[in-house]
Amino acid sequence: MSTALHPPVRRPARVAYATCRGVEDVEVLPVLAAFARAGVSAEAVFWNDPEVDWAGYDLVLIRSVWDYILYREEFLAWTRRVSALTRLANPARVLERNTDKTYLRALAAAGVPVVPTLWVAPGDPVEEVAAVDWPELVVKPTVSSGARDTVRTADRAAALAQVAALTAAGRTAMVQPYLAMVEDEGETSLLYLGGEFSHAVRRGPMLGGGFADVAREPDADQLALAERVLAVAAEPGELLYARVDLVRLADGSPVLIELELTEPRLFLDLCPDGPDRLAAATSALLPGNTRSRPGVSPA
Repeated sequence: MSTALHPPVRRPARVAYATCRGVEDVEVLPVLAAFARAGVSAEAVFWNDPEVDWAGYDLVLIRSVWDYILYREEFLAWTRRVSALTRLANPARVLERNTDKTYLRALAAAGVPVVPTLWVAPGDPVEEVAAVDWPELVVKPTVSSGARDTVRTADRAAALAQVAALTAAGRTAMVQPYLAMVEDEGETSLLYLGGEFSHAVRRGPMLGGGFADVAREPDADQLALAERVLAVAAEPGELLYARVDLVRLADGSPVLIELELTEPRLFLDLCPDGPDRLAAATSALLPGNTRSRPGVSPA
């Protein structure tokens, strides 16, 4: 009788696609299908479902967790718990920095060109806000998404009232000029997957009508700025995905308006093989994968 040992049957790698209740995520089904084509078992899971065994996954992919702005501290605590059990992408330390838009202040201090911004924390004076000569102002909290609690106004009294409402609630307000050129130029979002530039999108203005999102080729100065932003914002190999949102000032120079490292739409529908690119970049991080590819360092 043969005494040869039978090798254990290796199960497919498992990935959790972290989402939240009550959202319409147009990317989830294409991405899950791409994982299946890559031989990876992936399923959509609510990030705050207490019944989920996170240790049973080889990687948790943060995607449409769009309700985190209502439960930021709970969400960050969850990312730390999950990081102790399995791999999280992007890592918990990245998510903690990126879920508060004061990261823009740190990037500006490091020399990255950022949309001009005034920061008003609870108890701060507001005279500087009243004195700016910007024709229109945009006022929003530093923890927000999708223009929630955001006001665009040419009325200084209305802007100051929104600042007062946010700071009275214990939130930090950020005040920026409304850049009218986005109504013609739009925002340019540059998408990075697995540390590599993937595709770019022209996005219409969120606060003023506009046009449909379309694929676009970034200009050389936009691509250079996006690379500079990522070099300052993260360690090499730290990010699985990133979206760098740029606008142009009146003088034509590109500046950063947002760096989305938590739960951005990646516009995979505007890139023919976008879902497969994300699945491949994620699969490169899974146990037993020896391919040399930029990816996410452990949290």
